[in-house]
Amino acid sequence: MVLNRQRKIKIDKKPLLELKRKLMEEFSENRDFTVVLVSDRKIKELNRAYRGKDDITDVLSFQADQEDYLGDVIISVETARRQAEELGHSLEKELKVLMIHGFLHLLGYDHETDHGEMRALERKLWKKFL
Repeated sequence: MVLNRQRKIKIDKKPLLELKRKLMEEFSENRDFTVVLVSDRKIKELNRAYRGKDDITDVLSFQADQEDYLGDVIISVETARRQAEELGHSLEKELKVLMIHGFLHLLGYDHETDHGEMRALERKLWKKFL
């Protein structure tokens, strides 16, 4: 499921749903996850409440403690648009990059502690799916 909970930027959810399907297939993952598209204001609230950081961030991942559900990937569409402009690519591509990043966190990868494993896997997935 991809939920658009922001109103400032028009989003086509179909490419994100397709990427979600491909990621689950790639990892033989039968547990579902949800992507929620939010505003900068909302992601800042979540970042403050759950990580103690009073800053806007681009993506947050919340692992579920359920056998049949991985969790939620929360993406700030406003931040994604700014990052896409800075990097010179489309908003759709940036949303997909962030979705891959969040999905890998749901699977337990942690770029802050894994000596580059998550980053390498992200690059591989970018080449395959973007």
